[in-house]
Amino acid sequence: MGKDKIKMIWNYEVEEIIEGYHETQEQFCCVICEQKYDKGRIYEENSLLYDAEGAIRYHIKNEHNNVASFLLKQESAMTGLSDIQKQLLQCLLEGKTDKEIGSELGIAQSTVRNHRFKLREKEKQAKLFLALMQSIAKETNRTIEKSDTGTIEELHTAATMVDDRYNISDQEREKTIATYMDENGALKQFPAKEKKKIILLGEIIKNFKNNTEYTETEVNRILKRIYEVDFPTIRRALIEYGFMDRSADCSSYRVK
Repeated sequence: MGKDKIKMIWNYEVEEIIEGYHETQEQFCCVICEQKYDKGRIYEENSLLYDAEGAIRYHIKNEHNNVASFLLKQESAMTGLSDIQKQLLQCLLEGKTDKEIGSELGIAQSTVRNHRFKLREKEKQAKLFLALMQSIAKETNRTIEKSDTGTIEELHTAATMVDDRYNISDQEREKTIATYMDENGALKQFPAKEKKKIILLGEIIKNFKNNTEYTETEVNRILKRIYEVDFPTIRRALIEYGFMDRSADCSSYRVK
Protein backbone atom coordinates (compact mmCIF):
# COMPACT_ATOMS: atom_id res chain seq x y z
CA MET A 1 0.00 0.00 0.00
CA GLY A 2 1.35 3.42 -0.96
CA LYS A 3 1.97 6.23 1.52
CA ASP A 4 -1.17 8.05 0.39
CA LYS A 5 -3.35 4.95 0.79
CA ILE A 6 -2.39 3.78 4.24
CA LYS A 7 -2.95 5.45 7.57
CA MET A 8 -0.10 4.20 9.73
CA ILE A 9 -1.20 2.30 12.80
CA TRP A 10 0.28 4.83 15.24
CA ASN A 11 -2.05 7.51 13.89
CA TYR A 12 -5.02 5.74 15.43
CA GLU A 13 -6.15 6.25 19.00
CA VAL A 14 -4.74 3.79 21.55
CA GLU A 15 -8.19 2.31 22.18
CA GLU A 16 -8.65 1.72 18.43
CA ILE A 17 -5.29 -0.03 18.16
CA ILE A 18 -6.20 -2.29 21.08
CA GLU A 19 -9.55 -3.21 19.49
CA GLY A 20 -7.92 -3.59 16.08
CA TYR A 21 -10.33 -1.41 14.15
CA HIS A 22 -11.41 2.18 13.56
CA GLU A 23 -15.10 3.04 13.30
CA THR A 24 -16.51 5.78 11.08
CA GLN A 25 -20.12 6.69 10.37
CA GLU A 26 -20.18 4.33 7.40
CA GLN A 27 -17.51 1.68 7.97
CA PHE A 28 -15.30 -0.37 10.25
CA CYS A 29 -11.63 -0.32 9.17
CA CYS A 30 -8.85 -2.69 10.27
CA VAL A 31 -5.98 -0.65 11.72
CA ILE A 32 -3.46 -3.28 10.61
CA CYS A 33 -4.29 -3.79 6.92
CA GLU A 34 -7.08 -1.24 6.29
CA GLN A 35 -9.61 -3.88 5.24
CA LYS A 36 -13.00 -2.14 5.37
CA TYR A 37 -16.51 -3.40 6.17
CA ASP A 38 -19.55 -1.29 5.31
CA LYS A 39 -22.20 -0.80 7.96
CA GLY A 40 -25.61 -2.14 6.95
CA ARG A 41 -24.15 -5.04 4.96
CA ILE A 42 -24.11 -8.71 5.94
CA TYR A 43 -20.88 -10.64 5.36
CA GLU A 44 -20.46 -14.40 5.04
CA GLU A 45 -17.32 -15.79 6.65
CA ASN A 46 -16.72 -19.54 6.86
CA SER A 47 -20.43 -20.24 6.21
CA LEU A 48 -21.50 -17.89 9.02
CA LEU A 49 -23.20 -14.49 8.64
CA TYR A 50 -21.91 -11.35 10.37
CA ASP A 51 -22.79 -7.69 10.48
CA ALA A 52 -19.96 -5.26 9.72
CA GLU A 53 -18.59 -5.15 13.27
CA GLY A 54 -18.76 -8.90 13.64
CA ALA A 55 -17.06 -9.32 10.26
CA ILE A 56 -14.13 -7.10 11.15
CA ARG A 57 -13.66 -8.89 14.47
CA TYR A 58 -13.64 -12.19 12.57
CA HIS A 59 -11.17 -10.70 10.07
CA ILE A 60 -8.76 -9.53 12.78
CA LYS A 61 -8.72 -12.91 14.51
CA ASN A 62 -8.53 -14.92 11.28
CA GLU A 63 -5.97 -12.76 9.45
CA HIS A 64 -3.89 -11.25 12.26
CA ASN A 65 -4.62 -13.49 15.29
CA ASN A 66 -4.69 -10.40 17.51
CA VAL A 67 -3.17 -6.93 17.67
CA ALA A 68 -0.59 -7.91 20.28
CA SER A 69 0.78 -10.64 18.01
CA PHE A 70 1.07 -8.17 15.16
CA LEU A 71 2.87 -5.55 17.27
CA LEU A 72 5.31 -8.08 18.70
CA LYS A 73 6.42 -8.96 15.16
CA GLN A 74 7.41 -5.38 14.39
CA GLU A 75 10.96 -4.06 14.41
CA SER A 76 12.34 -3.01 17.79
CA ALA A 77 12.74 0.49 16.35
CA MET A 78 8.95 0.68 16.11
CA THR A 79 8.01 -0.70 19.52
CA GLY A 80 10.95 0.43 21.65
CA LEU A 81 11.26 -3.12 22.99
CA SER A 82 14.43 -5.17 23.19
CA ASP A 83 14.48 -8.67 21.73
CA ILE A 84 14.33 -10.27 25.18
CA GLN A 85 11.38 -8.07 26.14
CA LYS A 86 9.52 -9.07 22.99
CA GLN A 87 10.21 -12.74 23.69
CA LEU A 88 8.99 -12.39 27.25
CA LEU A 89 5.82 -10.57 26.18
CA GLN A 90 5.16 -13.27 23.59
CA CYS A 91 5.37 -15.85 26.35
CA LEU A 92 2.98 -13.82 28.50
CA LEU A 93 0.60 -13.57 25.54
CA GLU A 94 0.67 -17.36 25.35
CA GLY A 95 -0.28 -17.57 29.03
CA LYS A 96 2.97 -19.09 30.27
CA THR A 97 4.04 -18.97 33.90
CA ASP A 98 7.25 -17.34 35.12
CA LYS A 99 8.79 -20.79 35.53
CA GLU A 100 7.86 -21.76 31.97
CA ILE A 101 9.12 -18.43 30.63
CA GLY A 102 12.43 -18.81 32.46
CA SER A 103 12.87 -22.31 31.11
CA GLU A 104 12.09 -21.27 27.54
CA LEU A 105 14.30 -18.17 27.55
CA GLY A 106 17.07 -19.73 29.62
CA ILE A 107 16.84 -17.21 32.47
CA ALA A 108 16.05 -17.42 36.20
CA GLN A 109 12.55 -16.82 37.51
CA SER A 110 13.91 -13.82 39.43
CA THR A 111 15.09 -12.37 36.09
CA VAL A 112 11.61 -12.88 34.66
CA ARG A 113 10.19 -10.90 37.60
CA ASN A 114 12.76 -8.15 37.02
CA HIS A 115 11.64 -7.90 33.41
CA ARG A 116 8.00 -7.72 34.57
CA PHE A 117 8.94 -4.85 36.89
CA LYS A 118 10.78 -2.94 34.14
CA LEU A 119 7.93 -3.43 31.67
CA ARG A 120 5.40 -2.18 34.22
CA GLU A 121 7.52 0.95 34.77
CA LYS A 122 7.80 1.39 31.01
CA GLU A 123 4.01 1.19 30.73
CA LYS A 124 3.55 3.87 33.39
CA GLN A 125 6.08 6.15 31.69
CA ALA A 126 4.36 5.62 28.32
CA LYS A 127 0.99 6.66 29.74
CA LEU A 128 2.42 9.86 31.21
CA PHE A 129 4.33 10.60 28.00
CA LEU A 130 1.18 10.21 25.89
CA ALA A 131 -0.73 12.46 28.28
CA LEU A 132 2.06 15.05 28.13
CA MET A 133 2.26 15.10 24.32
CA GLN A 134 -1.51 15.28 23.89
CA SER A 135 -1.74 18.02 26.50
CA ILE A 136 0.91 20.10 24.69
CA ALA A 137 -0.90 19.58 21.38
CA LYS A 138 -4.16 20.68 23.00
CA GLU A 139 -2.65 23.81 24.55
CA THR A 140 -0.69 24.90 21.47
CA ASN A 141 -3.05 23.55 18.80
CA ARG A 142 0.05 22.11 17.12
CA THR A 143 1.18 18.48 17.13
CA ILE A 144 4.84 17.58 17.50
CA GLU A 145 5.41 16.71 13.81
CA LYS A 146 4.58 20.27 12.67
CA SER A 147 7.97 21.97 12.29
CA ASP A 148 8.89 25.33 10.81
CA THR A 149 10.24 23.58 7.70
CA GLY A 150 7.21 21.38 7.08
CA THR A 151 5.54 18.29 8.49
CA ILE A 152 7.90 15.56 9.70
CA GLU A 153 6.91 12.42 7.82
CA GLU A 154 6.11 9.05 9.33
CA LEU A 155 8.89 6.50 9.67
CA HIS A 156 8.38 3.52 7.39
CA THR A 157 7.34 0.55 9.49
CA ALA A 158 10.20 -1.77 8.54
CA ALA A 159 13.00 0.67 9.36
CA THR A 160 15.77 -1.25 11.07
CA MET A 161 16.67 1.65 13.38
CA VAL A 162 15.43 5.12 14.25
CA ASP A 163 17.89 7.98 13.85
CA ASP A 164 18.27 11.41 12.22
CA ARG A 165 18.34 9.89 8.74
CA TYR A 166 14.58 9.42 9.05
CA ASN A 167 13.92 12.98 10.22
CA ILE A 168 12.33 13.92 6.89
CA SER A 169 9.85 16.70 6.25
CA ASP A 170 7.35 16.78 3.41
CA GLN A 171 9.22 19.75 1.91
CA GLU A 172 12.52 17.82 1.97
CA ARG A 173 10.85 14.87 0.27
CA GLU A 174 9.36 16.99 -2.49
CA LYS A 175 12.65 18.80 -3.13
CA THR A 176 14.69 15.57 -3.21
CA ILE A 177 12.30 13.80 -5.57
CA ALA A 178 12.23 16.80 -7.91
CA THR A 179 16.04 16.93 -7.92
CA TYR A 180 16.84 13.24 -8.38
CA MET A 181 13.86 11.75 -10.26
CA ASP A 182 12.36 12.63 -13.62
CA GLU A 183 8.66 12.92 -14.43
CA ASN A 184 8.51 9.17 -15.22
CA GLY A 185 9.87 8.14 -11.82
CA ALA A 186 13.33 7.20 -13.12
CA LEU A 187 16.43 8.13 -11.14
CA LYS A 188 18.77 10.70 -12.61
CA GLN A 189 21.36 9.95 -9.93
CA PHE A 190 21.54 8.01 -6.65
CA PRO A 191 22.81 10.44 -3.98
CA ALA A 192 25.51 9.77 -1.40
CA LYS A 193 23.61 11.30 1.55
CA GLU A 194 21.64 8.65 3.40
CA LYS A 195 18.58 10.80 4.14
CA LYS A 196 18.14 11.44 0.42
CA LYS A 197 18.64 7.75 -0.31
CA ILE A 198 15.85 6.87 2.12
CA ILE A 199 13.49 9.38 0.50
CA LEU A 200 14.16 7.97 -2.97
CA LEU A 201 13.94 4.35 -1.84
CA GLY A 202 10.55 5.17 -0.33
CA GLU A 203 9.42 6.25 -3.78
CA ILE A 204 11.02 3.33 -5.59
CA ILE A 205 9.37 0.72 -3.35
CA LYS A 206 5.97 1.93 -4.57
CA ASN A 207 6.73 0.06 -7.80
CA PHE A 208 6.33 -3.24 -5.90
CA LYS A 209 3.14 -4.79 -4.54
CA ASN A 210 2.65 -5.88 -0.95
CA ASN A 211 2.13 -9.59 -0.21
CA THR A 212 3.77 -10.55 -3.51
CA GLU A 213 6.82 -12.75 -4.10
CA TYR A 214 9.32 -11.50 -6.68
CA THR A 215 12.23 -13.37 -8.20
CA GLU A 216 15.53 -11.54 -8.46
CA THR A 217 15.01 -11.36 -12.22
CA GLU A 218 11.65 -9.64 -11.72
CA VAL A 219 13.13 -7.21 -9.19
CA ASN A 220 15.99 -6.41 -11.57
CA ARG A 221 13.59 -5.81 -14.45
CA ILE A 222 11.58 -3.28 -12.41
CA LEU A 223 14.66 -1.54 -11.03
CA LYS A 224 16.38 -1.43 -14.40
CA ARG A 225 13.57 0.79 -15.67
CA ILE A 226 14.19 3.11 -12.74
CA TYR A 227 18.01 3.20 -12.67
CA GLU A 228 19.62 1.28 -15.51
CA VAL A 229 23.04 2.71 -14.67
CA ASP A 230 23.37 0.69 -11.45
CA PHE A 231 20.18 -1.15 -10.51
CA PRO A 232 22.01 -3.76 -8.31
CA THR A 233 22.96 -0.91 -5.93
CA ILE A 234 19.29 0.05 -5.62
CA ARG A 235 18.32 -3.57 -4.98
CA ARG A 236 20.90 -3.90 -2.20
CA ALA A 237 19.82 -0.57 -0.69
CA LEU A 238 16.18 -1.66 -0.56
CA ILE A 239 17.30 -4.62 1.56
CA GLU A 240 19.77 -2.66 3.69
CA TYR A 241 17.30 0.07 4.62
CA GLY A 242 14.47 -2.35 5.42
CA PHE A 243 12.18 -1.71 2.46
CA MET A 244 12.43 -5.29 1.15
CA ASP A 245 13.11 -8.76 2.53
CA ARG A 246 15.16 -11.37 0.67
CA SER A 247 15.25 -15.13 1.20
CA ALA A 248 18.55 -16.68 2.31
CA ASP A 249 19.18 -18.15 -1.13
CA CYS A 250 18.25 -14.84 -2.85
CA SER A 251 15.53 -16.62 -4.83
CA SER A 252 12.65 -14.44 -3.66
CA TYR A 253 12.01 -10.85 -2.57
CA ARG A 254 9.06 -9.23 -0.78
CA VAL A 255 8.08 -5.74 0.30
CA LYS A 256 8.85 -5.67 4.02
